[in-house]
Amino acid sequence: MYRIISTLALSIVFSTISYGLSDGGKDKYNKNISELNKTSHEAFLYNSIDKQHSAICDSVNIWWKNQALVSDSILSIPYPIYPTYIYEQRINYLNELSPIKLNYNEHVQVYIEAYGLRNREKMQIVMSKSMYYFPIFEEYLTKYGLPLELKYLAAVESALDPNAISKSGAVGLWQFMKPTADLFDLQITSYIDERRDVYKSTEAACRYLKHLFNTFGDWQLALAAYNGGPGTVKKAIARSGGKTSYWELRPYFTNQMQNYVPAFIAMNYLMEYHAEHNIFPKEEFIEAYKTDTLQVLGPLRLSQIAEVIEYDVEAIKALNPMYLYAYIPADGEHHSLVLPHELTHKYIVNAEKIYKSQSSDSTLSDSISLDYQVVRKERNKEVFHTVISGDNFFRLSLNYNCSVPEIYEWNNLNDNYILRVGDRLKFFVE
Repeated sequence: MYRIISTLALSIVFSTISYGLSDGGKDKYNKNISELNKTSHEAFLYNSIDKQHSAICDSVNIWWKNQALVSDSILSIPYPIYPTYIYEQRINYLNELSPIKLNYNEHVQVYIEAYGLRNREKMQIVMSKSMYYFPIFEEYLTKYGLPLELKYLAAVESALDPNAISKSGAVGLWQFMKPTADLFDLQITSYIDERRDVYKSTEAACRYLKHLFNTFGDWQLALAAYNGGPGTVKKAIARSGGKTSYWELRPYFTNQMQNYVPAFIAMNYLMEYHAEHNIFPKEEFIEAYKTDTLQVLGPLRLSQIAEVIEYDVEAIKALNPMYLYAYIPADGEHHSLVLPHELTHKYIVNAEKIYKSQSSDSTLSDSISLDYQVVRKERNKEVFHTVISGDNFFRLSLNYNCSVPEIYEWNNLNDNYILRVGDRLKFFVE
């Protein structure tokens, strides 16, 4: 019955939620609700209104998934804002569906606003990419018997960007540091970084998350440990006198760990109730079921593959971000190549042609092809550097963006030359 609601009625409700309850209006609304609870009769009235209001708000979550179905009057509300109890009810509902404890509190609200208001554009990108990544995540989560809601963890970690790099050096969708990546057999070389491989990194993340849950027996603590390390969680438990609740341990965690679980809950909420917040995919991204994965041998350049199968090279790079220079090396190993399903046959038919073009290409050696090497601007400005204490050739090459052999060449130095304080060296800069 609640789903058969006129556009006008929904517009009135969401206009009230979005504007009438903002700032002072929201405080006034909550105060009025508090006053309604003073008598049993008024409490009954409040509960009736609450159920009707919730039904209207939550009914849209079933059919309001496609933006094309939403009326212009509702789309005109840019930032829907709800009473506190609506957020709480919705998250309580999601909590009933998940083995991961999902709480609503002021810390979670901060991240609902951060993602849903200030970073709406990023949320739209996450929704676009989720069509490709989430089915893959769910396949591995199911394989390891893990809650499907953990797919939202990658959205918190990297905004579903396989090329994301944190300030601390964590890389990929699941933000693995190199030592952790080594533990889970993720290959990292000059050409390949499997932390960016959706399949291999997701399997590693599932193994790690399962280990953390087996260690702590609590999903919120497992999430905190994923962020800050299991050792940090164990120290917090010891410092707290043996507490095992994330919220009780929260004061003993680092700032990042304190915010991690609230951010995860907020991301879970907004992805499930995206339509109620007028958040929809910003751009098209290929869906997982429309791709195939082939096992190939190098050397292969993604640019030549794109040319032969007549497909955008940037799109192929996006499907194969683990190849740092868009180049599959000739290391004798089979490597994954992800292509759109409709072009897989075209690649197979032309595979011999592609390999022949690689072997006859004079620009292709054991290193990256010239297409992917850094091209520097012409250096025509001559400058001089006086050697000071602490200088060495490596540091000078970094300072002047050149190679050590170039320093020797520009200054006619022999192999026995030793830097001395006061020496004057010539450099060419852009």
